[in-house]
Amino acid sequence: MELKNIFKRKLSNDSYTEIRSFCRKTLGFSPRNIELFHTALTHKSSMQEFSDGRKLNNERLEYLGDAMLSAIVAEHLYSKYPNRGEGYLTELRSKIVSRRSLNKIAHKMGLFDIISYNRSAIRISQNRSLEGNALEALIGAIYIDRGYSFTRKVVLQRIINHYTDIETLANTDWNYKGRLIDYCQKRHLKLHFVLDRTERHGHDNHAVYYVHVEIDGQTMDSANGLSIKSAEQLASERTYRRLVPSEALNKR
Repeated sequence: MELKNIFKRKLSNDSYTEIRSFCRKTLGFSPRNIELFHTALTHKSSMQEFSDGRKLNNERLEYLGDAMLSAIVAEHLYSKYPNRGEGYLTELRSKIVSRRSLNKIAHKMGLFDIISYNRSAIRISQNRSLEGNALEALIGAIYIDRGYSFTRKVVLQRIINHYTDIETLANTDWNYKGRLIDYCQKRHLKLHFVLDRTERHGHDNHAVYYVHVEIDGQTMDSANGLSIKSAEQLASERTYRRLVPSEALNKR
């Protein structure tokens, strides 16, 4: 079965007009398979279930789009920075395709307004990544609909270059956990990240991790996230921003 056929289902009147308009105005093309793009913008909290067991939401397209985006950005950076090493390229790619960066891009694009999701079924921690996940799913939909070359053109011209300043991003340090570790080491302070608890939520029983920072036995800031790593980063950022004056942050 072709990939395109998996996403065929009956359309309902004019319910896809908004998605088609978004693609034309923001991405510069009209979808061939509008149903595919509707799926890309359907969060699992409002997914459609069929009698044969199929569940239609954007998670599979998100997986595909994540791979496409990473490959496109990697190829672009490889050509853009011919004299840079693997470490620099890897770090810059990570910044561009990070959840934080994708959320910002998706928000600027106005993607949130056309995402289908159940507001009462998801938590704030999930809501933070809603737009970035949908953007990846949208890229996956473009790939299936039009192929790699077309997707690469749209991603670079209409998404990355239009909404991201790569040079500024290259000089931005988002690794607040690393900053906090350096801060404590220079001052001979003992730093610990403590996992307070793990909670399970939603129909898919997903995990949310709660952590806090301790410095020399003193409890600092806390945060939660869908992974321990993301929770530690957010807690580190909150703690670091409290410890380091804003003037010092702006000089970095």
